[in-house]
Amino acid sequence: MGPFIAQFLTGLANAAALFLVASGLSLIFGVTRIVNFAHGSFYMLGAFIGYTVMQLLPGAFGFWSSILVAGLAVGLIGVIVEMLVLRPIYRAPELFQLVATFGVILVIQDLALITWGAEDLLGPRAPGLKGVIRILGEPVPKYDLALIAITPFILFALWYLITKTRLGVLVRAATQDREMVAALGVNQSWLFTGVFFLGAMLAGLGGALQLPKGGADLLMDFNILASIFVVVVIGGMGSLPGAFIAAVLISVLNVFGVRYMPQSTLVLMYVVMAVVLIIKPYGLMGRKEVAGEHGQVGEPEQPFSPFGRRGRLIVAVLLIALATLPFLGSKFAMILAIDIIIVCLFAASLHFILSLGGLVSFGHAAFFGGGAYAAALMVHYAGSPMELAFVLAPIITGFLAIIIGWFCIRLTGVYFAMLTLAFSQLLWSLVFQWGEVTGGDDGMVSIWPSPWASDTTVFFYLTMIIGFGGILVLRHAAHSPFGYALRASRDSAGRAEATGINTKRVQFVAFTFAGAMAGLAGTLFVFSKGSIFPTELEIGKSFDALIMVFLGGVKTLAGPLVGASALSLMQDYLTRFEYWRLALGLLIIAVVIIAPEGIAGTSQKLAARWGIIRRDEVQ
Repeated sequence: MGPFIAQFLTGLANAAALFLVASGLSLIFGVTRIVNFAHGSFYMLGAFIGYTVMQLLPGAFGFWSSILVAGLAVGLIGVIVEMLVLRPIYRAPELFQLVATFGVILVIQDLALITWGAEDLLGPRAPGLKGVIRILGEPVPKYDLALIAITPFILFALWYLITKTRLGVLVRAATQDREMVAALGVNQSWLFTGVFFLGAMLAGLGGALQLPKGGADLLMDFNILASIFVVVVIGGMGSLPGAFIAAVLISVLNVFGVRYMPQSTLVLMYVVMAVVLIIKPYGLMGRKEVAGEHGQVGEPEQPFSPFGRRGRLIVAVLLIALATLPFLGSKFAMILAIDIIIVCLFAASLHFILSLGGLVSFGHAAFFGGGAYAAALMVHYAGSPMELAFVLAPIITGFLAIIIGWFCIRLTGVYFAMLTLAFSQLLWSLVFQWGEVTGGDDGMVSIWPSPWASDTTVFFYLTMIIGFGGILVLRHAAHSPFGYALRASRDSAGRAEATGINTKRVQFVAFTFAGAMAGLAGTLFVFSKGSIFPTELEIGKSFDALIMVFLGGVKTLAGPLVGASALSLMQDYLTRFEYWRLALGLLIIAVVIIAPEGIAGTSQKLAARWGIIRRDEVQ
């Protein structure tokens, strides 16, 4: 009984910091509808700032004062981010703002590296709370018990703020109906700023509070990011009691998982999230989202003639120039072009369901990596030729999309996105841990093209044919009756159902089709590299595709191609410098603010203004 209680208390202590960070994210999303990827960075800054202040203020008073100072400092940093980065783009599509917060992550990572260095910082012990207390013979750290005692007071303070104060009334009202709050004369800009301060401050407090349990390092932001999103989604977006219950549930299960099922710790929280969302689609204490609340991303471009005659001529010239690359460029240039074509197809497959269907997936890498592993397994174990792998791998990923889509399609908005993330992580865990078959962390190597396609020039042309062929198939599907039915399901599901369209079936078919096309991109990838590793299934790969789509422009079918090309070229050039994340992050933020409709969308409007294309050809 003693070990059981000790493990349970450890889980409750871990839940304290997790709840603080998750509650801040829940508040920000509930009011501003911003999917704030940078929230983990606020948590990291809280730890670093808290560590620095603790070196200056010794003793118990200095320790607890440092935690408070860290929270306030991070809150002010959050205000700066909100005012300089997010406020200029509030009128842009809501999910477009995740691109800006991704840029903030990169900027903060390098600024933290410059300020505190690359070495991990060991957090100081809490004065007066050093050592352990034995409960039924089992040691329990005193600081853990202090965190358990503090958490109810924090929860009560947040409850009082939200339910008993004017700010809380405005926050709850904005969570339910922002337009009504604006109609009543409330200054939404300052309300958003105040909520962002509070949310960032809570994240900073969480980072500082965990210092005695761990320390501060540059990986803290990404290490906690997935956990806080899982907690917020399980609890219900915008629900503080739900976030508290979910934080306790996830923390306690993780502690017991480490002890009794170590192999489950990689995906345990995702399994819990998937089960909760399948049973309760809007989390434990969440509310049903308004139809289309997070999916409206704008109209696509005109069928088959987005640029007019002169525009098509420009596209033709670009394709001809690309085709002549082997004669004019280096081998490196061809390899880079191959990589760009592959990510263009991957991004275009995500854009198909995101723009036309309003389905924002955080787990699209499951199909990219799934296609790559399907091809690799066929070649490695069955001796299948490359040609057969190109046929069967997309079909296999299509069936994988059918299985995942069957669970996910009934959800909407962030709940849909997070459930796709859960299934993607489950697949990643399977590949990572099934080392006997997939090679585990060592991956699968020596997966080369057939002899006739082994030359770089030949494979370059093969990639051009398959990659651009897949993009054209996606484009024609977008302008087919099926594509317009998908748009109707996105814009007004009720009206679409009234005309006889089965909206869920249309979305399900689109999800499956997009998964198969992403699998085709993954198949190209594995033969271009000759290897595949679990990293191609990780969260970061899915986020890369999202960044490409939003950076290029959601409203235009050219957006994913422009975004994928731009991001790939920027990464290739900027990674040569020491602080490349800072430069890339600032560049992404600048593009988001200057061109909130994406590079392609803004370019179309400028082309119409300058007379390059007709204005009626721009949406």
